[in-house]
Amino acid sequence: MAGGIDGTMKESIQRAFAYLSGQKVRIGISQQVDTTDFHIEAIDLLSNHVACEAGIAFIVAVYSAIKKQSVRAGLVILGDLSIQGNIKALRSLVEPLQVSMDNGARRALIPLENKRNFLEVSGDIVERVDPIFFSDPMTAAMKAMGMT
Repeated sequence: MAGGIDGTMKESIQRAFAYLSGQKVRIGISQQVDTTDFHIEAIDLLSNHVACEAGIAFIVAVYSAIKKQSVRAGLVILGDLSIQGNIKALRSLVEPLQVSMDNGARRALIPLENKRNFLEVSGDIVERVDPIFFSDPMTAAMKAMGMT
């Protein structure tokens, strides 16, 4: 890991990689995971030093790279997971969706556990950012790449 990744983000990425390593045979990426060196760098473009749980985004990025298929344009990926692969709900959708919209996102991949929180999001955001809900990491990857 490069780019000064520490704290919450580092732990999140380590959990996501452990999940991928444990599920590699089931999801059909065993050979690639075993023969590929992964390098990840994170840069805080907004310089706001906010803790970031990027586990689902990491899984989507690795799976996308291995399958050589791009994710949908204008997509923000929200959510994290436990080491067992259970999706962790976000504390709030309002702030991440507002920042995403302000930075050009048109779609948001959101944990299903946060569906009820979508009612708290302002109409302006709802109008401009389409939600895509997911319930497990591989469903998130498939939806991110437009495969479902």
